[in-house]
Amino acid sequence: MTCGIICGYDEFELIHVWAKAPDTQKWLKKYIALPNGIPSLSTLKRGFSVIRPEEFSTRFISWMNAVLQLPEKDVVSVDGKTSRGSKDERKGQKALHMVSALCHSHGLVIGQVKTDEKSNEITAIPELLDQLLIEGSIVTIDAIGLQTKIVTKIVNDNKADYVINLKGNQEVFQQEVKEYFTDLEQSGKLEQIKHQAVQEGAHVKNSAGLQVLSTLEKGHGRIERRTYYYSTDINWMVDAKRDWTKLIGIGMVLREVEYTAEPGKTTNETVFYVGSVGNVADFARAARTHWGVESMHWSLDVIFGDDHNRTRETAAAQNLAIVKRMVFNTLKNETKIYPKMSKPKKRVVAATDPSYRDVLINLNFKDR
Repeated sequence: MTCGIICGYDEFELIHVWAKAPDTQKWLKKYIALPNGIPSLSTLKRGFSVIRPEEFSTRFISWMNAVLQLPEKDVVSVDGKTSRGSKDERKGQKALHMVSALCHSHGLVIGQVKTDEKSNEITAIPELLDQLLIEGSIVTIDAIGLQTKIVTKIVNDNKADYVINLKGNQEVFQQEVKEYFTDLEQSGKLEQIKHQAVQEGAHVKNSAGLQVLSTLEKGHGRIERRTYYYSTDINWMVDAKRDWTKLIGIGMVLREVEYTAEPGKTTNETVFYVGSVGNVADFARAARTHWGVESMHWSLDVIFGDDHNRTRETAAAQNLAIVKRMVFNTLKNETKIYPKMSKPKKRVVAATDPSYRDVLINLNFKDR
């Protein structure tokens, strides 16, 4: 299954056709014995359905824990994704929803767990965190993960820090943070410290614990300005500091995008955060790089056809989702032969060049 997906075939039927080809069987025999040839399609599906997904997922996470050494303050982003094609309305079967963790130092998936739907991420996230070795990292999660139990687990059990999006699910908390930054804006303090940061070309901290960092990025037909404000002046948040483990600061990100192809068109966005990190540089890096897990989900959809996959047997669908994340890591991890080649192009090369296929297998599986 893994080799078939590496070569660009994302459905059981296509993988089976690829595996039955004489040249493919000759190549496969270098790694596995095939005394009776390739099993039938129905046997392949049944075999994949009897693998216990929970055990398969645990083995994958143990593998990642063993082979990856995360650097200090690595950003580990946790987010969920629904495989929409796995939904079966006739049988009343909900779509498969997987919560994954991505480490940004390597750009690799380091773990995932299944949950029934997005609303159940609150229970799935602690289960995933229990299996990860992420001490010293910064965990980022969307607003759904801003729960006191999850924050406590990150700090006390994982020995890590957090930067988490703040939205309406914590309405009172969000309003307090919003009013704090609104007061600073109305007093002119935000503009003053932002101007100072622009002049000095670095992040700035004032005497009250307010820090700012500004970035400017150009590319893909747009100019994007981001201003990160982070305040550790939160002793006034007595209830929040009591309820949220190791709460050190609150943050605000202002994002303004200009579109070069459409002069005059701009979009603006303001997002609030809470965190246990102590400075604006760590806050900005965590907030900015969280998009990486969303990019990984985009790759699963666009490159691996995850949303269009119609595998609806629950265990098989979950096991296939895990294999696709393994292949995502495999292609990402090959940086010597084709370091700048996209994942779709690497899959084409793997399908047509058995020697490159050998490199991918040896690099990510045999040599491990």
